[in-house]
Amino acid sequence: MKNKENLTDYDIEIFNLGKNYKIKGKKREITALKNINLNVKRGEIFGLLGPNGAGKTTMVSILTTLIQPTDGYAIVLNRNILTNPRYIKRNIGLMLGADMIYYRMTGYKNLKFFCKIYGIKDYKQKINNLAERFGLINWLNQLVENYSSGMKVKIALARVLLTDPKILFLDEPMLGLDPTFVNELINILLKLNKTIFLTSHQMNVVQKLCDRIAFLKNGEIITVDTRENFMKLLKEKEVRLSVKISSKQDKFINQLKNLDFISDIKTENEKILITIPNESYYPKLFENLKNFPIIQINEQNPTLEDVFIELSK
Repeated sequence: MKNKENLTDYDIEIFNLGKNYKIKGKKREITALKNINLNVKRGEIFGLLGPNGAGKTTMVSILTTLIQPTDGYAIVLNRNILTNPRYIKRNIGLMLGADMIYYRMTGYKNLKFFCKIYGIKDYKQKINNLAERFGLINWLNQLVENYSSGMKVKIALARVLLTDPKILFLDEPMLGLDPTFVNELINILLKLNKTIFLTSHQMNVVQKLCDRIAFLKNGEIITVDTRENFMKLLKEKEVRLSVKISSKQDKFINQLKNLDFISDIKTENEKILITIPNESYYPKLFENLKNFPIIQINEQNPTLEDVFIELSK
C-alpha cells in the first residue's frame, strides 16, 4: 500500500475497491462495488455518472470514510482511508444534497452551529462572505424551511465551504432543482478552483461541469474519459438532424423510410428528427430532401445522455 510519503499529483487514488452488503436473514450478499480502480487529479472536477442503485453513494461513503470497503483501499489527499480517516475527514467537505441542514433554524444559525462544532475562527466574516457570494445575505435570518429548494442547496454548500476543504464530495447536489438554480450552482462550483468529486445521474449537470467522467453500472466502471472524448465518440457514430418543412410532411417521412441508411426517424412538435450513421451520408440525404419545402435544418449535438444510453446497451 502507498503511504503518505509517496506524494502524487492525484487527490484521489482508488485501488481494487469493492463493497458487499449482507442481506439480513440470508446467506447471500449484494455487491455494491466491484474492483474499482480510478484516479482524480488535483484541481479536477470529476463526475461519477450512473443510474440509481449503480453504487455512486456507496463509493462516496467509502472515500469520505463513512463506511469501510470490503476489498481494496483508496488514497485521499495522500492518506490511506483505512489508516488515516481522521485526517481525511478534517480536510474534505461532504454535501448530500440539502439534507445536512436544520430547517427549523435560520440560515445564519445553521452556519454558526457548524462553525462552533469545527472550531472555525472569524466565523462571522466567513459566513457573510459566503452569503454574499451565494446571494443569501438577505435570507440569513430567515428560517431555512422558508427557503426555496435552490436556496436550501446553496446554504448546504456554504456550510461545507466554511472549512475551506481541499476536496469537495458532492452526492447528487442538484437533484430536483429548476434549471435556473442548476446553472447558477454550476457557475459557483466552476469558480471554486477545488478538486470536486461529483456523483449524479443528471446528464446536463455533468456535461457542463466535469472535466472527466466515469460511467458506473451495477457497481462496475464501464469506462472513464474526458467529456470531449465522449462527445466525439458518439458524434463519429451517428449524426442527428432536425428538419422542419412547410408542407408534405407525411410524404416526406414516407420517402425517408425508404432510405436504408437512415437508422431512426422521429417527429417532435413540428420537426422531424433524422439519424444517419455519419456525415458521409449527407450527399445522399440532401439529394432526397431537395424536392421538399424545407424551411429549417439543424444538426443536433450529442449529449451525455446519448452516450450513457449507448454505453448501457
